[in-house]
Amino acid sequence: MATASVYNGAGFDFTNEVRNTFLTDRGIPLPKATSTGTTIVGCLFKDGIILGADTRATEGPIVADKNCEKIHYITDNIRCCGAGTAADTEFTTALISSNMELHALSTGRKPRVVTAMTMLKQMLFRYQGHVGAALVLGGVDATGPQLFTIHPHGSTDKLPYVTMGSGSLAAMAVFEAKWQPNMERADALNLVCAAIEAGIFNDLGSGSNVDACVITASHTEMLRNFVKPNERVQKERSYQFRRGTTAFKKEEIRSLVVDEDITLISGGRGRGAAEGEAMDTS
Repeated sequence: MATASVYNGAGFDFTNEVRNTFLTDRGIPLPKATSTGTTIVGCLFKDGIILGADTRATEGPIVADKNCEKIHYITDNIRCCGAGTAADTEFTTALISSNMELHALSTGRKPRVVTAMTMLKQMLFRYQGHVGAALVLGGVDATGPQLFTIHPHGSTDKLPYVTMGSGSLAAMAVFEAKWQPNMERADALNLVCAAIEAGIFNDLGSGSNVDACVITASHTEMLRNFVKPNERVQKERSYQFRRGTTAFKKEEIRSLVVDEDITLISGGRGRGAAEGEAMDTS
């Protein structure tokens, strides 16, 4: 078996690649990263920005979390939706949020959205797509409302309405059909919810509820579980069966309580040792 290089350069460390290949060749599967599947969107309206996201996190074909949160805090006036690998989106946005706070304290000014976008794109480009974070960044600053998409390799777009994730095509179809400039808050919020629901019902990687975030120059309003299109209804029948419906051949009951005999042994010299040096519990 070949050996990995002992040189550790900047960026990711791939010294485990040989080991992983060795294990894969012998039929041992590698663990799968939790992916958010995801439909995330954002659009401009008359007074600011509205962001939206679904709440399903998947792990391969398994729904790992039905109600996760994909709209991450950056600053008071900036939020970031994440699609891709859940851990990468969570820790990338947390790191940039910390750096933005340090930047604000250093400059003494309210941070701008383009600053967060630049930090995110430079970090993602540095790792050449190995950090699986596809982001929708939105906020309102001194220059007005700003909306960006940031791809895992570091490329960015600035558009009046954007979508990302596995359900982005269904959501984009809704935006292209119904979005208009200078929309009212209620109309824009309904459009964002319709776009997310299009992703939920047409993409297997998206599901559960709709989260939304309304950002204006004066305040930020987080609308957690704003729409719940997949609530469970009451079952038509009761599936409780009478005791004894299913027969069994034998019954055995084991006691899992272990009995222990404790013997106190006094050792050493002196009065304290002879008395066992009882611990003071007062």
